[in-house]
Amino acid sequence: MTILNELFDQINDRKTTPKEGSYTNYLFDRGLDKILKKVGEEATEVVIAAKNNDNAELTSELADLTYHVLVLLAQQGLTPDDIARELEKREGKRSVTKDRKPIDEL
Repeated sequence: MTILNELFDQINDRKTTPKEGSYTNYLFDRGLDKILKKVGEEATEVVIAAKNNDNAELTSELADLTYHVLVLLAQQGLTPDDIARELEKREGKRSVTKDRKPIDEL
């Protein structure tokens, strides 16, 4: 079992068996809007750390983002396996870019 699976199991355990003082339970208690806000904040911090070329900070922020995404998955009744299955469906497929705007126009 990977650390991500272990963390996801702990997150789900907090969802079904709350523990007083748990940050994870705080997020679940506050609901989807709070979880989404944290995912957005962490994503922004990842972008800033990458832009600043600070790999130590980037690693830390990616860990924070990953944790909050796992909380979002649990909140929505999804699992990391759902993501893995989606990625497997895409494996080997070409991305069609001719109908997309150039990156500098997004």
